Amino acid sequence: MKKGIHPKFEDTTFTCACGSQTIAGSTIKKDEFKTELCSACHPFYTGKQRLVDSSGRVEKFKAKMQAAKKLKPVKDEEEIEEEIEEKVEKTEKKEKKEKKEKVKEVSEEAKEEEKVEEVVKETKEEKKTEEEK
Repeated sequence: MKKGIHPKFEDTTFTCACGSQTIAGSTIKKDEFKTELCSACHPFYTGKQRLVDSSGRVEKFKAKMQAAKKLKPVKDEEEIEEEIEEKVEKTEKKEKKEKKEKVKEVSEEAKEEEKVEEVVKETKEEKKTEEEK
């Protein structure tokens, strides 16, 4: 191994954001190094989930979600069921109204046909009476 080309390997204190300190060998020229995670607080080792966000993205996302909830409240199942029932009732009423209108039209047509038949009968009877004379 050549001398003078390798960096010095010294003891360095690693300080985590959780407060844990570990001394380990490193080629870092600082005596102390700060880190966000360590084996004492990392979710893989602890089994607990913790959000680590140095740029505030989590807070921004949570703020957006709160604002969205204020703008448009989420409907619960009962409200949705009530809306569905109202729509069903409206469509049923509309269908009933349409059926009534159709029955009226058909009955009017039937009345007109009866009138036409009566007129035809009358004209036939008139012709018969004229022929008999």
